[in-house]
Amino acid sequence: MRIGSFTPSAPVVLAPMAGVTNAPFRAMCRQFAPGLVYVNEMVMATAVVHGNAKTDRMMTFGPDEHPRSLQVYGSDPVMIGEAIRRLASAGRVDHIDINFGCPAAKVTRKGGGAAVPAKPNLLRAILRSAVSAGSPYGVPVTAKFRTGLYDSLLTHLSTGRIAAEEGVAAIALHARTAEQHYAGCADWDRIAELKQAVPDIPVLGNGDIWEAADAVAMMRHTGCDGVVIGRGCLGRPWLFGDLVEALNGRPVPPSPGLGEACVVMATHARLLLTHLGPALAMRDFRKHTSWYLTGYPVGGEMRRRFSNISTIVELEDLIAMLDPALSVVEGGERIRRGHTNGPIKVALPAGYLDHLDDLTVPDDGHVMALSGG
Repeated sequence: MRIGSFTPSAPVVLAPMAGVTNAPFRAMCRQFAPGLVYVNEMVMATAVVHGNAKTDRMMTFGPDEHPRSLQVYGSDPVMIGEAIRRLASAGRVDHIDINFGCPAAKVTRKGGGAAVPAKPNLLRAILRSAVSAGSPYGVPVTAKFRTGLYDSLLTHLSTGRIAAEEGVAAIALHARTAEQHYAGCADWDRIAELKQAVPDIPVLGNGDIWEAADAVAMMRHTGCDGVVIGRGCLGRPWLFGDLVEALNGRPVPPSPGLGEACVVMATHARLLLTHLGPALAMRDFRKHTSWYLTGYPVGGEMRRRFSNISTIVELEDLIAMLDPALSVVEGGERIRRGHTNGPIKVALPAGYLDHLDDLTVPDDGHVMALSGG
């Protein structure tokens, strides 16, 4: 698998996760596996074009980070193209991923994220604009999407075919619907269907990879070309090192003891402190403490205390109270982290599904104006 001119040491990509995959988190992952693709949290194309200060801060990469991968979302082909053009011409990115899978109401309600593939012409226009914008600068475009909005409206095959036709470098499928959200099990058979439908483009699978062995199993089951890792790496950045070993046919090391995990946790916290500053960093890091401690028998009271930290000193004092010799409980690696809720009611613009093809793309490739969302 390649992303543009970059060939990773294993076919593994970090899924962009809002509020998680910022520069400090990616730096921790790269410590364990430096040669992979780690995607920054998603940013809104409109905010990029308008020069929003918060969005600009979110698009931060380490000085040694390569490729610099960023996910962009939106529902306006012109705006997405302009955002990519600005980023690429300024030399800020090496790779752009387009989000067609986010099920969050604030995104789908405006016709973005997981809502886009329901309108194939709009999808095609966005991808055409994105690829055209990145191409002069050698910036490849990839796309990540779900199987559809609902079981009754599956769009993964049409989305994959359109992506292949529009010159997208690779595609990734989270094998759940938007309605399913993060509940139940990912349907790996859908990933196999997609690979069979578009054999000439790299297809990556996403969903329910909690351990390195799961990635091997997914690739064997589906024939996909690589994997995208989301919730499985929360509090476990060493998972990427395990994946490199497993996918290169080498033994996977045992899970670290609590002492080792806490060293990683403290390092992550200090990086976040530098990145966000003391006013925000520790409050933001509270969710990470829960993930780092998942699977270790530390007790409910200690977990509660970690979830209320306010300073790096408090964090270090609590770590000092733990038994570093503790090991992960049996099956602890498979305890789900992050979102587990679903199914949900998918929020869409009024009348969004009444006219699924409301955008015309002329033969000359120029995008006509959107009607509606």
